[in-house]
Parts: sequence; structure tokens; C-alpha cells
Amino acid sequence: MTVTGALTYRSVAGRWALSATILGSAMAGIDATVVSIALPTIGRDFHAGVTELQWVSNAYLLALSGFLLLGGALGDRYGRRRWFQIGTAWFALASLLCGLAPDGLLLVAARGLQGVGSAMLTPGSLAILQASFAPNDRPRAIGAWSGLSGVATAVGPLLGGWLISAVSWRLIFLVNLPVALGVLLISARHVPESRDEQSTRGVDVPGAALFCLGLAGVAYGLTESPISGWTSAAVLGTLLGGVGMLLSFCLVERWSREPLLPLSIFRSLQFSGTNAVTLLVYGALGGSFFLLPTDLQTVLRFSPLAAGLSFLPVTLIMLIFSPRSGALAARIGPRLQMSVGPVVAGIGLGLLTRISTGGDYPRSVLPAAIVLAGGLAITVAPLTATVLAAAPSEHAGIASAVNNDVARAGALLAVAVLPALSGITGRSYLHPAALTHGFHQAMFIAGAACVGGGLLAVVTIRNPPKTAREVQPEQAADVLA
Repeated sequence: MTVTGALTYRSVAGRWALSATILGSAMAGIDATVVSIALPTIGRDFHAGVTELQWVSNAYLLALSGFLLLGGALGDRYGRRRWFQIGTAWFALASLLCGLAPDGLLLVAARGLQGVGSAMLTPGSLAILQASFAPNDRPRAIGAWSGLSGVATAVGPLLGGWLISAVSWRLIFLVNLPVALGVLLISARHVPESRDEQSTRGVDVPGAALFCLGLAGVAYGLTESPISGWTSAAVLGTLLGGVGMLLSFCLVERWSREPLLPLSIFRSLQFSGTNAVTLLVYGALGGSFFLLPTDLQTVLRFSPLAAGLSFLPVTLIMLIFSPRSGALAARIGPRLQMSVGPVVAGIGLGLLTRISTGGDYPRSVLPAAIVLAGGLAITVAPLTATVLAAAPSEHAGIASAVNNDVARAGALLAVAVLPALSGITGRSYLHPAALTHGFHQAMFIAGAACVGGGLLAVVTIRNPPKTAREVQPEQAADVLA
């Protein structure tokens, strides 16, 4: 049975449904951040080089970014609760495979399966709230989902660091099993089914396949180029094949009657510019946070728990100040904050070059974390609001999905290329002197990318008329989420 707008925030059923979506989205969000803390330990256990560790991260990002749009479309068509439950079960089984993986190759494969599960459940968690709660209660439900998911994400690196230090890195995956079981039991009893009854759209499987294979080809070519060389047949073949498939994806979407991604939304310079800024900023962040936990543990000799604690100021500052930044952008327009914020974040990444052998957290890490968090708090909420406002109302959902996908694709490409550009190859990540030199180069590159995002915002972002800045409560909650 399909039920739309039947739940209220204060009802028992509403609270249970909210709990299921928060636990599901938090499970996927925590896993994405915790794995970076575990990479040095995984590398030592499996005697892995940088390339293998890149794929431990990128296999997940590739599958998630490749199937995210398809996951949302399948949920709308076949039932959001059903697809959310399938994604949760899939994610749990893949987590079990990750926790039991005997070598790096099987861990990479299991991480790819995890990404597919995340692409199924992530769009469904918010879509369930949008479809199931009464309009007056929807903003409160989405606000609670956003805030509590953020708290869970903040706790994740701490919990993961403790599990790695106290027991084994395998527990960061196995701990997902009881959480997923709880999500499945709660959603089966308390989450109503919903789907888009008005939609007669088919599912654009060819478009999804071309997009995923194109990303895979580009990511593989960029990752393997330091080992095989840019002129090798494998690297050139996968890079050219990946680019060709992405171009074919654009052609398929251009002529398809039921496109997965309506290309018409990119006619707006505001929308395209905001996504270009997203690609640069989130790419810089993805590449930096792939390398930073390893640098903290190898150069500063932090334990996994201490490395996890190092991220806490960034999360807390963003949780406190991002809503205020969004409110300010609603009053004055997003251009100033989207121009200044990435530059401040870039300075924060540049300050991470203070990390060197013999350094400590208060002097080497904390100032950079505070500046970086300030830049992100200035940027993130206005960026999301601008994406939603720049797209036609009938494409608000796809606009949000595209922006999320661009952010993940940026991280995917940065993790693939940043170590090579900075000279971090092989097992150099285990040697403090070699890693320090490469990490400093990487932070300068990432900081420059963030600054480039700010300059791009100056050119492409415009403040809408004052009357267009008035955000309805439901829209504001979406922006915060």
C-alpha cells in the first residue's frame, strides 16, 4: 500500500520511521569517513601500496557515484521503502564481506558492493521522509534527520578509531551488521511504502551503465598511470574509453525520452557554475581527507583513535555555523560566501603543510582544522541552496542528486590523481620523510583547487533578486540536509 503524507512528527510511528532513516543514512555516512582512518592499518596488514589503498576508497566512491541517480529513480518507481530495505540488506552483506576479506583484492571488490548498497539506500532515506510525513511536519523531520545524521557522522571517526586501536580494523565493517538489522526491523513495521504514482518513466539502465563505466575507466586510468605510465596501452585505453563512454552518456541522455539526467538543467549558468565549484571544492576535500589520516598516523605517530579525534573540530564547527551561514545567504545572496568560503578552506588546507616530524596537534593540526572548518561552514549551505534555487521546481530532486553525485565524483577523481601528482607512490606512505614531502605537495594542490573554486564562483554565481531569496521552511530543511 502506498501512503503519502500520513505521518506526523510527534507520533510514535513518525518517530520510528525517522529513526530508521537516520540509522540507515548514518550507517553509510560513517562507513565512508571511518575507512580513511583505517587505511594505514589495512595497508600494513595486507602489505599494500598506495594504489591498492586508493582502490579501497575509490571502489566505494565509484559505485556510489555511478549508481546514485539510478538508485533514486528505482526507489521512486518500485517503492522507496522497498528499495531502502534492499539497499540496507545489500550494504550489510557487503560489510560482512569487507570484514572477512582475506586480502586486498577481495576487500576492494567488497567495497565496490558496499557502494552499490549505499547508492540504493542513501536517496531513499530522505525521499521516505519527503513522501511519508505530513507537509507541516516535514521540515522538522528533515531537520532532525540532518542534525542527528551529522552527529552520527561526527561520532563515527571516534568510534572507528577506538575499534581499530582496541580490536581490529575489521570491526568498522562488522559493526554495520546489527545496525542494518535494526533498520530492517524498524522499517518493515513502521515505514510506509511510497512511490511516484504519477510517473510513467522507465528506468534509464543504458544511461546508468555508460555513466558508471565511464567513471570507472577514467578513475582506473588516472590511478594506474603512475605505475604503468601515461603512454601505456592500458592507461590510454581506459582513459579514452572512459571519456568516450561519458560522452556517449551525454548523447543518450540528450535523445532519450526518459533520461536519467535531463541535460536541460545545465542550461542555467548558475546551476552549472555551482556544480563546477562543487567539483573543485569537494574534490580537494576528498583527496585531502584520503591522505590526512595516513599522514597523522605515519608522521605524527597518532593512534587511529587520536587521528579520529583530530577531525572533531571540523565537524563541530560545521554543525554549529552552517545553518547560520545558510540563513545569511538567504538574506544577502550566495555569491559572497561562495566566493570567500572556498578561499578560506584552501588556506586551511595550506596550513596542513605545517605537519612534520616532531610536530604536535595544537600547533600543527588544530589551526588548520579551525580555518578549514570555517571555510566549509561559509560555503556548504549557500552552495546547496544555490543548486536547488537554480533548477526548475520540477527538477529540484534531480538537482540535489546531481550536486551530491558531482561531489562524490570529485572526491573519486581526486583520490585517483592527487597521490600521483604529489609523488606518493608505492609504499612511501609508510616512511615519514617521503610522506611528509608528498603530503605538503598534495595540500598545496588541494588548497589551490579550493581557491580556484572561489574564483570560479566570482565569475559564475549571481545573487538572485531579493524576493527570490525567500526560502520556504521545507526548502530550508532540504538545504540543511
